[in-house]
Amino acid sequence: MSNISVSIITIGDELLIGQTIDTNSAWMAQQLNEIGIEVVRRVAVGDVRDSIWKTLDDEIANADIVLITGGLGPTSDDITKPLLCEYFGGKMIVDERTLSHIKDIFTKRNRPFLERNIKQAEVPDSCIVLFNKMGTAPGMCFEKNGKMIISMPGVPFEMMSIMEDEVLSILRKRFISDVIVHRSIITAGEGESFIAEKIKDLEEALPTYIKLAYLPGAGMVKLRLTGKGANELQLIKEIALRQEEIANRLEDIVVALDDVPMEYILAKEFINRGATLGLAESCTGGFIAHHITQIMGSANYFMGSIVSYDPRIKENVLHVQKSTINKYGVVSEQTAIEMVKGASQLLGADYTLSITGILSPDTNDTNPVGTVWMAVTDKQDIKTKKFLFHYDRPRNKEIAVQMAMLMLWKFINKKL
Repeated sequence: MSNISVSIITIGDELLIGQTIDTNSAWMAQQLNEIGIEVVRRVAVGDVRDSIWKTLDDEIANADIVLITGGLGPTSDDITKPLLCEYFGGKMIVDERTLSHIKDIFTKRNRPFLERNIKQAEVPDSCIVLFNKMGTAPGMCFEKNGKMIISMPGVPFEMMSIMEDEVLSILRKRFISDVIVHRSIITAGEGESFIAEKIKDLEEALPTYIKLAYLPGAGMVKLRLTGKGANELQLIKEIALRQEEIANRLEDIVVALDDVPMEYILAKEFINRGATLGLAESCTGGFIAHHITQIMGSANYFMGSIVSYDPRIKENVLHVQKSTINKYGVVSEQTAIEMVKGASQLLGADYTLSITGILSPDTNDTNPVGTVWMAVTDKQDIKTKKFLFHYDRPRNKEIAVQMAMLMLWKFINKKL
């Protein structure tokens, strides 16, 4: 069977009111995509019996596989398990392996084992039990009219464990699907319209089984090639060829050929060059350093960040002249230059970046909200750039971090 389709149902009132963000669906879709199974719908539904029942009817009618997360806890609002028992015409029984596992968990935690906890080990006799080594709620696998329905806990690490240990193996054995291959090209400095025009002929020449998507981000555009077919080796070879053709055409603006965050791209640059990095952060408050240190091995090249949020720290630590601040302001090219010089001297890094800006309204600053100045140096040359972001404070902060890392990459590669 090819073109296997999946629908994901997430259950819980907390998802609908925004109390909990649904990260489960995105993670499941990624795992399914890797084995060539396509997610065609994602549906969130509250803890309401009739809504869940109708959603099951709808999704089973339109997909080969339905994955469900949520509603398997021991409290009264967790109604998924008894509903599934009724829906698939079974009766509740105790799964002995799960019961033994739950008792073991409570013994190790030195907590009393309650009657309510025994309920966690109950499952419909119409399902295949999927063992949950990370928690107390087992997963369940049902079949109806040739369709497969799998229910898992909503707790992300429990769901991931069941998916990796049980579900993906079941799906591989049961469903034969075309493989899906992705390749990416990360670009910076031009918009998607310019890129589309420049590679128009290459895009038009793509075979029907290879698609090109444009995914714009903060100062960057990711091009994603997606191929689908039965012959994996042949598909990988052709996708790589198309990726190379497009990358060669866009050579001046290509940042990377791997679909990884900017901090990974930077890490590779610094490690390959044996160079070091220092930062002087004001408006981002150490957030750039946070991104940099998310990468294992960052200690090999990252010297540190001086968070000079208060003007007095800029003056006393980074040696920004008070006269500079008085004349040009904290958010200015001149202040950014003196910040990067001071940080470069203090940290001794091969490359240093400074950032100062106003990310939300401030009565003490006349700059428009979203104004950010950055400076970068290699101890000899200094480059500066002014940005104006138009979002709220959290979004402005995140974009500023991404643009700072991109500015570093461009400076290192002499593209700034």
